[in-house]
Amino acid sequence: MAAKKSSRGRKYGKAASKRVESAMKRKKKGTLKSGRSGKKVTSRKQAIAIGLSEARKKGAKVPRKSSGGKKSSSRRKSGGRKSSRKSGGKKRSR
Repeated sequence: MAAKKSSRGRKYGKAASKRVESAMKRKKKGTLKSGRSGKKVTSRKQAIAIGLSEARKKGAKVPRKSSGGKKSSSRRKSGGRKSSRKSGGKKRSR
């Protein structure tokens, strides 16, 4: 059987991939800086994110940001509360 061809086309445009590639090269060189703080970027994921954000600003074909990050941060907060309750119970028993 022949593989089905995607009718949607490219998810990211060529211009977007060029921006990400450029950001990765700047990261390797050590000249890629983060937005407001201006600190040197050391993370590969952060370099990709900066490249995509630059591409968005220039109007390249890039999907919208996902809101998945918010869910994981709320999980961390609830986990922290449970552990603090346990430690609080130990203090009371002494």
